[in-house]
Amino acid sequence: MASVKYPRIHIILACIAIVGCAVLATVLAPRQLMARTAASPSLETVIPRQFGTWTLVPEISPVRPADPDAYVQPDPFAGKIYSQEVGRGYSDGHGNIVMLMVAYGPVQNYRLKSHRPEICYTANGFRISDKAEAAINYRNGSQPIKMTRLIAARESRFEPVTYWLRIGNDIANGVVDHQLSRLKYGLRGIIPDGALIRVSTVGLPKDVSFKLQDQFIRDLLAAIPPQELKFFTGAG
Repeated sequence: MASVKYPRIHIILACIAIVGCAVLATVLAPRQLMARTAASPSLETVIPRQFGTWTLVPEISPVRPADPDAYVQPDPFAGKIYSQEVGRGYSDGHGNIVMLMVAYGPVQNYRLKSHRPEICYTANGFRISDKAEAAINYRNGSQPIKMTRLIAARESRFEPVTYWLRIGNDIANGVVDHQLSRLKYGLRGIIPDGALIRVSTVGLPKDVSFKLQDQFIRDLLAAIPPQELKFFTGAG
């Protein structure tokens, strides 16, 4: 096979670009933790155990975030991906149960990042399907929260899931949105914190599950103290 020859000027420009990117990566490397300027709440305290018609079901344990890429080596700022996790089950009083998982991570860089349910459910042996984007109006006058919906299935377990990811003050569920949010903060020298908020149901049809989850999310956010609401919803 004949080798491809590139003009010398192209090689020089490519070398300059590589060196320039390396220099910029060092100069623009984020150094200030957002988590240190905006203290995170105690999730065990902030998330109510009873609100509206919802009551805690102690024996329920949701699927927890996993780290299949083994990105858990500590950096100078954080020892693990999530510094707080709250996993609970709630009953609506009519025999329906919604599972809630909220996980907080103080460092959202390329190594320590919130892991999407697609990853943690797959790591636990689930098959993922029907992924779609959605939004929910949780309060009059507020920006809708962008969410991702999907179906996680394993053997006879059918689990519709709704989740969103807060990166800094942004809701960034997709891979591209996540990277753009990190870049935006990185250019300001800030390492953003992040939170994963996930709800799911088992044993109900897809449409019924998502309708129930939406009601749960609205009721939950209505019960969160106003001064703590931004932790869950971002700037909106």
